[in-house]
Amino acid sequence: MSAADSQRVETALHRIAPKWTTHVVHTIAKYCPEMRVADVAQHLTALSSSYVSKRLASMSEAGLVTRDGTFDRAAPYRLSSSARTLGPVYRTLAQWSSDHIDRTPQGRYDRVEDALQCLQLAGTTETVRLFSEHGSMRLPQLAERLGASEQFAATRLNRMQADGLVARTSDRHGAPYVLTAAGQALGPVYTALQQWDSRHTAAVAPAVPAAERTLTSPAQSARTAAALRRSAAPSTLFSHPPVQPPRVPAAVTAASHPSRGR
Repeated sequence: MSAADSQRVETALHRIAPKWTTHVVHTIAKYCPEMRVADVAQHLTALSSSYVSKRLASMSEAGLVTRDGTFDRAAPYRLSSSARTLGPVYRTLAQWSSDHIDRTPQGRYDRVEDALQCLQLAGTTETVRLFSEHGSMRLPQLAERLGASEQFAATRLNRMQADGLVARTSDRHGAPYVLTAAGQALGPVYTALQQWDSRHTAAVAPAVPAAERTLTSPAQSARTAAALRRSAAPSTLFSHPPVQPPRVPAAVTAASHPSRGR
């Protein structure tokens, strides 16, 4: 996974991670293709109608819901094509959370939202990528590779440690950090997010100088399109075998991943 790929993943997370977005998508998909604000609020009893209205407005800006009456406050919302294809992303997030983060019984969409809260902060995806590439890093090394201050890198590492994504190899001051099993298992999650984003983001072809343009016959175009359709999607975002990180003592891992109350 390149730095550009990790940025695209974070952009996708920024669209779908705001709190209650997953529940709103699930509610509209389950109960009615078109729902007004009051209809959604009726099913999400923990939320006020005003909050649901604001959430739907934000989801509209993110391209997850649409409505016909732009200036009609009573017009119903419906899921966009991108929101209707979020199923594989949600299933992958729920499975990752169940396997590595929270094994307590809870609903799929609560689990998805919890997982998104672990992953959506800026810099988290790139940090996971860098650890996957380098195996282990100390704080100054990570900050340099992120192109960020040590304060930012420390804040991100502290949050990721609390969420169970990274751990220190020892309690010694300045000890390097490594990915935990949960952090190492994020490949399928990032793949699902990237594939979802690519499906709904139109690729802009680079301009080709006139002198370099060539004419392509219809037969050649058809063969090219068929070859592209046959190309298998990569099974993982990581294009190389991850570096095996140093073994983390069990006591350190347990201390870095406290149980979280629900």
